[in-house]
Amino acid sequence: MAKTRIFSGVKPTGHLTLGNYLGAMRRWADEDQHRADALFCVVDLHALTVEHDPARVRRLSRQAATLLLAVGLDPERCTVFVQSQVAEHARLSYLMECTATDGEMRRMIQYKEKAAGERARGGSVRLSLLTYPALMAADILAYGTHEVPVGEDQAQHLELTRDLAVRFNQRYGPTFVVPKATHPQVAARVMDLTDPTSKMGKSNGTTAGIVYLLDEADVVRKKVMRAVTDAGRDVVYDRAERPGVANLLDVLAACTGGEPAELAGAYTSYGALKKDTAEAVVELLRPVRERHAELAADGGYVDSVLRAGADRAREMARPRVDAAYRAVGLLPG
Repeated sequence: MAKTRIFSGVKPTGHLTLGNYLGAMRRWADEDQHRADALFCVVDLHALTVEHDPARVRRLSRQAATLLLAVGLDPERCTVFVQSQVAEHARLSYLMECTATDGEMRRMIQYKEKAAGERARGGSVRLSLLTYPALMAADILAYGTHEVPVGEDQAQHLELTRDLAVRFNQRYGPTFVVPKATHPQVAARVMDLTDPTSKMGKSNGTTAGIVYLLDEADVVRKKVMRAVTDAGRDVVYDRAERPGVANLLDVLAACTGGEPAELAGAYTSYGALKKDTAEAVVELLRPVRERHAELAADGGYVDSVLRAGADRAREMARPRVDAAYRAVGLLPG
Protein backbone atom coordinates (compact mmCIF):
# COMPACT_ATOMS: atom_id res chain seq x y z
CA MET A 1 0.00 0.00 0.00
CA ALA A 2 1.38 3.41 -1.00
CA LYS A 3 2.33 5.83 1.71
CA THR A 4 0.23 8.88 2.42
CA ARG A 5 1.71 11.88 0.62
CA ILE A 6 2.15 15.13 2.57
CA PHE A 7 3.11 18.56 1.24
CA SER A 8 4.22 21.46 3.45
CA GLY A 9 6.06 24.66 2.74
CA VAL A 10 7.77 27.66 4.30
CA LYS A 11 7.72 31.12 2.76
CA PRO A 12 11.02 33.05 2.73
CA THR A 13 9.55 36.40 3.72
CA GLY A 14 11.43 36.60 7.02
CA HIS A 15 13.71 34.68 9.34
CA LEU A 16 12.14 31.48 10.68
CA THR A 17 11.01 31.66 14.28
CA LEU A 18 10.52 29.60 17.40
CA GLY A 19 6.83 29.57 16.46
CA ASN A 20 7.63 27.99 13.06
CA TYR A 21 9.72 25.33 14.78
CA LEU A 22 7.36 24.40 17.61
CA GLY A 23 4.25 24.78 15.47
CA ALA A 24 5.34 22.72 12.48
CA MET A 25 9.01 22.08 11.70
CA ARG A 26 9.75 19.89 14.71
CA ARG A 27 6.78 17.69 13.85
CA TRP A 28 7.92 17.45 10.22
CA ALA A 29 11.28 16.10 11.38
CA ASP A 30 10.09 13.90 14.26
CA GLU A 31 6.94 12.45 12.70
CA ASP A 32 5.86 13.37 9.19
CA GLN A 33 8.99 12.38 7.28
CA HIS A 34 8.88 8.94 8.91
CA ARG A 35 5.20 8.11 8.46
CA ALA A 36 4.56 9.54 5.00
CA ASP A 37 5.93 10.27 1.56
CA ALA A 38 6.62 13.87 2.48
CA LEU A 39 7.65 16.92 0.46
CA PHE A 40 8.94 20.05 2.18
CA CYS A 41 9.28 23.10 -0.01
CA VAL A 42 10.67 26.62 0.26
CA VAL A 43 7.83 28.42 -1.54
CA ASP A 44 9.89 31.31 -2.86
CA LEU A 45 7.44 32.30 -5.62
CA HIS A 46 4.96 33.26 -2.90
CA ALA A 47 7.46 35.81 -1.59
CA LEU A 48 7.07 37.86 -4.79
CA THR A 49 3.44 38.89 -4.23
CA VAL A 50 4.51 42.06 -2.36
CA GLU A 51 7.35 44.54 -2.63
CA HIS A 52 10.59 42.66 -1.95
CA ASP A 53 14.36 42.87 -2.20
CA PRO A 54 15.58 40.18 -4.64
CA ALA A 55 18.84 39.62 -2.78
CA ARG A 56 16.98 39.19 0.50
CA VAL A 57 14.54 36.66 -0.98
CA ARG A 58 17.51 34.69 -2.33
CA ARG A 59 19.31 34.84 1.02
CA LEU A 60 16.23 33.88 3.05
CA SER A 61 15.38 31.04 0.66
CA ARG A 62 18.81 29.49 1.18
CA GLN A 63 18.60 30.07 4.91
CA ALA A 64 15.15 28.44 5.10
CA ALA A 65 16.31 25.41 3.10
CA THR A 66 19.37 25.06 5.34
CA LEU A 67 17.22 25.30 8.46
CA LEU A 68 14.89 22.60 7.17
CA LEU A 69 17.89 20.30 7.10
CA ALA A 70 19.21 21.63 10.41
CA VAL A 71 16.02 20.75 12.30
CA GLY A 72 16.39 17.15 11.18
CA LEU A 73 14.76 16.66 7.79
CA ASP A 74 16.62 13.80 6.11
CA PRO A 75 16.84 14.05 2.29
CA GLU A 76 17.03 10.25 2.19
CA ARG A 77 13.59 10.07 3.83
CA CYS A 78 11.80 13.10 2.35
CA THR A 79 12.01 15.56 -0.53
CA VAL A 80 13.40 19.00 0.28
CA PHE A 81 13.37 21.51 -2.57
CA VAL A 82 12.77 25.07 -3.71
CA GLN A 83 9.49 25.82 -5.48
CA SER A 84 10.85 27.98 -8.31
CA GLN A 85 13.25 25.21 -9.37
CA VAL A 86 10.32 22.97 -10.35
CA ALA A 87 8.53 24.54 -13.33
CA GLU A 88 5.42 22.41 -12.85
CA HIS A 89 4.26 24.71 -10.05
CA ALA A 90 4.00 27.70 -12.39
CA ARG A 91 2.63 25.57 -15.25
CA LEU A 92 -0.22 24.22 -13.14
CA SER A 93 -0.86 27.56 -11.47
CA TYR A 94 -2.24 29.00 -14.71
CA LEU A 95 -4.67 26.10 -15.10
CA MET A 96 -5.83 26.71 -11.54
CA GLU A 97 -6.40 30.40 -12.38
CA CYS A 98 -8.52 29.20 -15.31
CA THR A 99 -10.51 26.98 -12.95
CA ALA A 100 -11.03 29.51 -10.15
CA THR A 101 -13.35 32.51 -10.22
CA ASP A 102 -12.62 36.15 -9.49
CA GLY A 103 -15.12 36.09 -6.63
CA GLU A 104 -13.42 33.14 -4.95
CA MET A 105 -10.07 34.91 -5.01
CA ARG A 106 -11.44 38.19 -3.66
CA ARG A 107 -13.11 36.39 -0.75
CA MET A 108 -9.77 35.20 0.60
CA ILE A 109 -9.30 36.81 4.00
CA GLN A 110 -5.52 37.06 3.64
CA TYR A 111 -5.92 38.92 0.35
CA LYS A 112 -8.28 41.42 1.94
CA GLU A 113 -5.95 42.01 4.87
CA LYS A 114 -2.71 42.21 2.90
CA ALA A 115 -4.22 44.34 0.13
CA ALA A 116 -5.57 46.76 2.73
CA GLY A 117 -2.12 46.96 4.29
CA GLU A 118 -0.44 47.68 0.97
CA ARG A 119 -2.95 50.42 0.17
CA ALA A 120 -2.57 51.94 3.64
CA ARG A 121 1.16 52.25 3.00
CA GLY A 122 0.44 54.03 -0.27
CA GLY A 123 1.58 51.12 -2.42
CA SER A 124 -0.10 49.36 -5.29
CA VAL A 125 -1.51 45.85 -4.94
CA ARG A 126 0.10 43.28 -7.21
CA LEU A 127 -2.20 41.01 -9.19
CA SER A 128 -0.22 38.04 -7.84
CA LEU A 129 -1.44 38.86 -4.33
CA LEU A 130 -4.96 38.17 -5.58
CA THR A 131 -4.11 35.05 -7.57
CA TYR A 132 -1.54 33.39 -5.35
CA PRO A 133 -4.08 30.91 -3.88
CA ALA A 134 -4.12 29.39 -7.39
CA LEU A 135 -0.37 28.85 -7.12
CA MET A 136 -0.85 27.41 -3.65
CA ALA A 137 -3.41 24.99 -5.07
CA ALA A 138 -0.94 24.03 -7.79
CA ASP A 139 1.77 23.41 -5.18
CA ILE A 140 -0.46 20.85 -3.50
CA LEU A 141 -2.29 19.27 -6.42
CA ALA A 142 0.78 18.71 -8.60
CA TYR A 143 1.96 15.94 -6.29
CA GLY A 144 -1.22 13.99 -5.67
CA THR A 145 -1.04 15.18 -2.09
CA HIS A 146 -3.33 13.40 0.36
CA GLU A 147 -2.77 15.49 3.48
CA VAL A 148 -1.85 19.12 4.05
CA PRO A 149 -1.06 20.08 7.65
CA VAL A 150 -2.54 23.57 8.00
CA GLY A 151 -3.03 26.15 10.69
CA GLU A 152 -6.08 28.34 11.05
CA ASP A 153 -4.62 31.02 8.78
CA GLN A 154 -4.37 28.66 5.79
CA ALA A 155 -7.59 26.68 6.22
CA GLN A 156 -9.50 28.86 3.75
CA HIS A 157 -6.83 28.38 1.08
CA LEU A 158 -6.89 24.61 1.51
CA GLU A 159 -10.67 24.60 1.15
CA LEU A 160 -10.29 26.51 -2.12
CA THR A 161 -7.72 23.95 -3.27
CA ARG A 162 -10.20 21.17 -2.62
CA ASP A 163 -12.93 23.05 -4.51
CA LEU A 164 -10.65 23.59 -7.51
CA ALA A 165 -9.62 19.93 -7.60
CA VAL A 166 -13.24 18.77 -7.53
CA ARG A 167 -14.28 21.31 -10.18
CA PHE A 168 -11.41 20.41 -12.50
CA ASN A 169 -12.13 16.69 -12.15
CA GLN A 170 -15.82 17.24 -12.90
CA ARG A 171 -15.13 19.39 -15.98
CA TYR A 172 -12.23 17.54 -17.54
CA GLY A 173 -12.10 14.07 -16.02
CA PRO A 174 -10.38 12.59 -12.96
CA THR A 175 -6.96 14.20 -12.73
CA PHE A 176 -6.28 15.36 -9.18
CA VAL A 177 -6.38 13.81 -5.74
CA VAL A 178 -8.65 15.92 -3.53
CA PRO A 179 -6.46 16.63 -0.50
CA LYS A 180 -7.69 16.86 3.04
CA ALA A 181 -6.60 19.29 5.70
CA THR A 182 -5.07 17.87 8.82
CA HIS A 183 -4.87 19.84 12.02
CA PRO A 184 -2.05 18.22 13.95
CA GLN A 185 -1.80 18.69 17.67
CA VAL A 186 0.51 21.67 17.94
CA ALA A 187 3.02 21.55 20.76
CA ALA A 188 2.48 25.24 21.36
CA ARG A 189 0.80 28.12 19.61
CA VAL A 190 3.61 30.54 20.26
CA MET A 191 2.56 34.14 20.66
CA ASP A 192 4.62 37.30 20.35
CA LEU A 193 6.48 37.93 23.61
CA THR A 194 5.64 41.63 23.55
CA ASP A 195 2.03 41.11 22.43
CA PRO A 196 0.74 37.74 23.68
CA THR A 197 -2.55 38.18 21.82
CA SER A 198 -0.76 38.01 18.43
CA LYS A 199 0.97 35.03 16.85
CA MET A 200 4.77 35.09 16.72
CA GLY A 201 5.18 35.73 12.99
CA LYS A 202 8.37 36.07 10.96
CA SER A 203 6.96 39.06 9.08
CA ASN A 204 5.88 41.08 12.11
CA GLY A 205 6.82 44.74 12.05
CA THR A 206 8.70 44.68 15.37
CA THR A 207 11.19 41.98 16.31
CA ALA A 208 11.47 42.52 20.09
CA GLY A 209 8.93 39.78 20.86
CA ILE A 210 10.07 37.28 18.22
CA VAL A 211 12.61 34.55 18.93
CA TYR A 212 14.34 33.58 15.70
CA LEU A 213 15.86 30.13 15.26
CA LEU A 214 19.28 31.66 14.63
CA ASP A 215 19.21 34.14 17.52
CA GLU A 216 22.30 33.93 19.73
CA ALA A 217 21.71 32.54 23.23
CA ASP A 218 22.09 35.92 24.92
CA VAL A 219 19.60 37.48 22.52
CA VAL A 220 17.08 34.74 23.29
CA ARG A 221 17.52 35.26 27.02
CA LYS A 222 17.07 39.01 26.71
CA LYS A 223 13.87 38.67 24.65
CA VAL A 224 12.30 36.14 27.02
CA MET A 225 13.26 38.07 30.15
CA ARG A 226 11.60 41.17 28.67
CA ALA A 227 8.40 39.29 27.78
CA VAL A 228 5.13 40.97 28.68
CA THR A 229 3.39 39.34 31.65
CA ASP A 230 0.13 40.26 33.33
CA ALA A 231 -1.31 42.14 36.27
CA GLY A 232 -0.98 40.21 39.50
CA ARG A 233 1.88 38.13 40.81
CA ASP A 234 0.70 34.54 41.00
CA VAL A 235 1.66 32.20 38.18
CA VAL A 236 -1.57 30.77 36.76
CA TYR A 237 -2.24 29.13 33.38
CA ASP A 238 -5.19 31.07 31.97
CA ARG A 239 -5.03 32.03 28.29
CA ALA A 240 -8.00 34.37 28.46
CA GLU A 241 -7.13 36.32 31.61
CA ARG A 242 -3.36 35.84 31.77
CA PRO A 243 -2.17 35.59 28.13
CA GLY A 244 1.41 36.70 28.85
CA VAL A 245 2.06 34.10 31.52
CA ALA A 246 0.15 31.46 29.57
CA ASN A 247 2.40 32.08 26.56
CA LEU A 248 5.54 31.57 28.65
CA LEU A 249 4.11 28.38 30.15
CA ASP A 250 3.15 27.10 26.68
CA VAL A 251 6.69 27.69 25.42
CA LEU A 252 8.27 26.10 28.50
CA ALA A 253 5.98 23.08 28.20
CA ALA A 254 6.75 22.66 24.49
CA CYS A 255 10.49 22.80 25.17
CA THR A 256 10.49 20.42 28.15
CA GLY A 257 7.60 18.09 27.41
CA GLY A 258 5.55 19.17 30.41
CA GLU A 259 1.97 20.38 30.79
CA PRO A 260 1.47 24.17 31.08
CA ALA A 261 -1.07 24.02 33.90
CA GLU A 262 1.10 21.64 35.93
CA LEU A 263 4.24 23.70 35.36
CA ALA A 264 2.47 26.80 36.67
CA GLY A 265 2.27 25.26 40.13
CA ALA A 266 6.05 25.09 40.39
CA TYR A 267 6.51 28.88 40.24
CA THR A 268 5.86 31.66 42.69
CA SER A 269 7.28 34.50 40.60
CA TYR A 270 7.31 35.67 37.00
CA GLY A 271 11.08 36.13 37.12
CA ALA A 272 11.78 32.48 37.86
CA LEU A 273 9.37 31.40 35.13
CA LYS A 274 11.05 33.67 32.61
CA LYS A 275 14.52 32.46 33.56
CA ASP A 276 13.62 28.78 33.17
CA THR A 277 11.74 29.45 29.92
CA ALA A 278 14.70 31.35 28.48
CA GLU A 279 17.13 28.54 29.31
CA ALA A 280 14.76 25.91 27.91
CA VAL A 281 14.51 27.79 24.61
CA VAL A 282 18.28 28.28 24.43
CA GLU A 283 18.87 24.54 24.92
CA LEU A 284 16.15 23.58 22.44
CA LEU A 285 17.63 25.77 19.71
CA ARG A 286 21.30 25.08 20.43
CA PRO A 287 21.59 21.94 18.23
CA VAL A 288 19.60 23.62 15.45
CA ARG A 289 21.94 26.62 15.41
CA GLU A 290 25.02 24.39 15.54
CA ARG A 291 23.82 22.18 12.71
CA HIS A 292 22.83 25.23 10.66
CA ALA A 293 26.36 26.62 11.05
CA GLU A 294 27.84 23.32 9.82
CA LEU A 295 25.54 23.19 6.81
CA ALA A 296 25.98 26.87 5.96
CA ALA A 297 29.74 26.31 5.85
CA ASP A 298 29.23 23.60 3.24
CA GLY A 299 27.09 25.35 0.64
CA GLY A 300 27.88 22.68 -1.94
CA TYR A 301 26.08 20.04 0.14
CA VAL A 302 22.95 22.16 0.53
CA ASP A 303 22.93 22.90 -3.21
CA SER A 304 23.24 19.19 -4.01
CA VAL A 305 20.32 18.36 -1.69
CA LEU A 306 18.15 21.01 -3.33
CA ARG A 307 19.08 19.87 -6.85
CA ALA A 308 18.28 16.26 -6.02
CA GLY A 309 15.06 17.32 -4.31
CA ALA A 310 13.96 19.39 -7.30
CA ASP A 311 14.73 16.50 -9.66
CA ARG A 312 12.67 14.12 -7.53
CA ALA A 313 9.81 16.63 -7.18
CA ARG A 314 9.80 17.25 -10.94
CA GLU A 315 9.54 13.51 -11.65
CA MET A 316 6.56 13.29 -9.29
CA ALA A 317 4.75 16.36 -10.60
CA ARG A 318 5.32 16.29 -14.36
CA PRO A 319 3.08 13.32 -15.29
CA ARG A 320 0.10 14.79 -13.43
CA VAL A 321 0.62 18.31 -14.77
CA ASP A 322 1.04 16.95 -18.31
CA ALA A 323 -2.19 15.03 -17.86
CA ALA A 324 -3.94 18.20 -16.70
CA TYR A 325 -2.71 20.05 -19.81
CA ARG A 326 -4.06 17.30 -22.06
CA ALA A 327 -7.33 17.22 -20.12
CA VAL A 328 -8.08 20.91 -20.77
CA GLY A 329 -7.39 20.54 -24.49
CA LEU A 330 -3.78 21.68 -24.92
CA LEU A 331 -1.59 19.96 -27.48
CA PRO A 332 1.08 17.64 -26.06
CA GLY A 333 4.63 18.95 -26.12
